[in-house]
Amino acid sequence: MSAPEHLVESAAALAPEAVSPAPSPERGVDILTFGCRLNTYESEVMRGHATGLDDLIIVNTCAVTGEAERQARQAIRRAHRERPGARIVVTGCAAQIDPDRWSALPGVTRVLGNEDKLKAESWTPTALTQGNAVSDIMAARETAGHLVTEFAGRTRAFVEVQQGCDHRCTFCIIPFGRGPSRSAPVGAVVEQVRALVASGYREVVLTGVDITSWGGDLPGTPRLGQLCRRLLALVPELERLRLSSVDPVEIDDDIWRLLESEPRFMPYLHLSLQAGSDMILKRMKRRHLVEDAARVIERARAIRPRIGIGADLIAGFPTEDDVLFEETLAFVEQASLPFLHVFPYSARPGTPAARMPAVQVIERKARAARIRALGEAAAQAYYRSLIGQELSVLMETADSGHSEEFAPVRLTKPSEIGRIERVRAVAVDAGGVVAETI
Repeated sequence: MSAPEHLVESAAALAPEAVSPAPSPERGVDILTFGCRLNTYESEVMRGHATGLDDLIIVNTCAVTGEAERQARQAIRRAHRERPGARIVVTGCAAQIDPDRWSALPGVTRVLGNEDKLKAESWTPTALTQGNAVSDIMAARETAGHLVTEFAGRTRAFVEVQQGCDHRCTFCIIPFGRGPSRSAPVGAVVEQVRALVASGYREVVLTGVDITSWGGDLPGTPRLGQLCRRLLALVPELERLRLSSVDPVEIDDDIWRLLESEPRFMPYLHLSLQAGSDMILKRMKRRHLVEDAARVIERARAIRPRIGIGADLIAGFPTEDDVLFEETLAFVEQASLPFLHVFPYSARPGTPAARMPAVQVIERKARAARIRALGEAAAQAYYRSLIGQELSVLMETADSGHSEEFAPVRLTKPSEIGRIERVRAVAVDAGGVVAETI
């Protein structure tokens, strides 16, 4: 998730990422966003609610890693130094889990929980003077629809279709920041997408905490693929539909059919993989094994040979010895995944993994670097495979954008931001594909 271009799009842009954005020197409402795509969406909801307020800095935190929290604290301190008169409101997963810690930071005037931040009444001038508001997220049972028609500085839009998570992976604190899994109704999603298309967006990304669990709490327990199919049928003017991270064992038959036959369904899968070792996956309490992920990758490439495939991976999970790490390394190399997002393991207090025998921090970082090197080599090989091919690119700057497969593309001549260009890949550079307009 990200704030208006505070989070730079990357090859792994559909996976969680944290940066340390800087506040604007100007008065008004400034939002600093950390973490995944769901936070991007929610920051835009808050932006709408906070319209008309003055000298306010909203910090939307992430709790995925200790580094994400550190960067958010650093940003808060910097914001207070640079704009000492501004009110600072802290929210997001880290604030939900430990509000008192964030309240104690200099300049922080209010902490809002993840449910409370999305309520319009939390953003009135009076409410901002009333102290913290952090509801019990584990009691949440609904996902409210929020109509967002503008994502500042972006050409693709994000739509929240699901919140929370019912699973308990041993490394993850996020269920305690987001609450139980709950789904947005089809009608609310359709309304949101129609509004975004009417505002000029050509591509929509469906996002959530665990989006492949969408529908489990709705009448008839529909699946995510059914939502995608109905969305494309009911909003025929939508040109590109993309998914954020998906669980390998929960890709349903409708998703496979859309990949096979629907050109508006983007040929990109980002897998919540986490490891390439069965033993580590079991200790993580993941729901898939390596063979399951391998079958998904093989099937996806059989359907769409040019498909872009990414994955989230954790390096240096507790108990991961050299042999188990080499298993992950071998799988990553064999699978040749071009869009990797790699975290060194970060212990989250209160999780089972935090009590397991730890790998030294320096070794976690070294292992993450080795996996990233394999990913970079796979990315370059993937980009080279596209040379000579025609691509459809959504322009995000005057000369760059992403293809349907989510390959980063730089044009040799400028185009128009927001335009979908037909191009031919002619070369590769360090940043991705170089292409000429057809």
